[in-house]
Amino acid sequence: MLNSGAISDWIVQLRGLRRDVSDAERIDQIRALERLKSAAAAAQARLAVDLDTSVRAAHAAAGIPAGRQGRGVAVQVALARQESSYRGGRHLGLAKMLVTEMPHTLAALESGELSEWRAGLLARETDCLSREHRGFIDTTLCADPTVLHGWGYRRLITEIQKLACRLDPASVARRRGKAESERRVTCRPAPDTMACMSALLPVAQGAAVHAALRKAADTAIATGDGRTRGQLMADILVQRVTGQATATAVPIEVNLIMGSSTLFGQDDQPAVLTGHGPIPADLARRLAVSAAENESAWVRRLYATPDTGRLIGMESTRRVFPAGLARFIEVRDQFCRTPWCDAPIRHIDHALPHHEGGATSADNGNGLCAQCNHARQAPGWHARPQDGARHTVEITTPTGHRYRSTAPAPPGHPQTKRRRLGRAAATQARLSRHPRPV
Repeated sequence: MLNSGAISDWIVQLRGLRRDVSDAERIDQIRALERLKSAAAAAQARLAVDLDTSVRAAHAAAGIPAGRQGRGVAVQVALARQESSYRGGRHLGLAKMLVTEMPHTLAALESGELSEWRAGLLARETDCLSREHRGFIDTTLCADPTVLHGWGYRRLITEIQKLACRLDPASVARRRGKAESERRVTCRPAPDTMACMSALLPVAQGAAVHAALRKAADTAIATGDGRTRGQLMADILVQRVTGQATATAVPIEVNLIMGSSTLFGQDDQPAVLTGHGPIPADLARRLAVSAAENESAWVRRLYATPDTGRLIGMESTRRVFPAGLARFIEVRDQFCRTPWCDAPIRHIDHALPHHEGGATSADNGNGLCAQCNHARQAPGWHARPQDGARHTVEITTPTGHRYRSTAPAPPGHPQTKRRRLGRAAATQARLSRHPRPV
């Protein structure tokens, strides 16, 4: 029987994959590996459900209320998969649906005829249906693996929606109403110091907004504006929302973190824009100057030890973190401190719990998203501050697995510069040993 050791051996064996083969064999290898990925996803789904069942049984035996049983399982799954807590929850939900309600979809996933993404689409689009109706669609589309052969994502979604509307139009209508109640606007980092702002709107409103922006852009182009349609639509959106053409003086708080040497142009170490990540020094200085010119800039000094880059904080005897200390921890941690999570910080929590003697201090505090913080309230979870150059927390899960989380280095710190120089020197040395062909 396979165990984690045998699976690890497979990983080692894959490093010796034969590459001196024909192109036809290469295609066969790629297809076989894709089927292996699907089979692995199916195995992960079964294991995730087994873990959830075991944890819930243990929680029930311990007298934990039903509403809190199973708490923390999704985060354990996420850590094992090296993914965010949110994606861990999505994976666990998909696993439960596949294992308990969609046997043909799971079988197609195990055989490699269906990818994990396509299995997820089948689960997502039937989520509003009863178990019986979901089973009917599972049988109709996946009992015979050849039915889905050659279907793209759009066709698959369309066919599922057709069946769902025919089986239970009332549930589809309720789902649409629920979706409309969840309309929202979000913003997330994009490459090259850009931001991706998304609005989830009912289809009529979304189409109306896009048509209005396009009409305004076309009008500007007709009058000789040299910007592209896409640029104009983006600029008009900013102007209409903020009331300003460039939105440089919007009275909102944006935390921009940079070293004093960067601020005064003595070096070009990247700064950090809270919620986004690193940005180039010239952009950081331009944002700081623009804010100052509009009288909306405040400078808050944070101090770091010169040898390690560890930010120095305050302590409090209170159980709840004071506003200043909480802000300090948010600036230090930047994102949720659970490894691989990177979600926005929503809670400032004690690593060693307050009722166990944990101090309300920078050393014992860490920033967490809501899901990770709630997960750590389940039995068997432990987090403890550790000695280290920068703030470090060791997390122990109920299964005994340990994960370390170290706060990022503050921008502009000498140790960051040395590390960058060290990487550059290592790269140069490697190239000198193995020069690239000219």
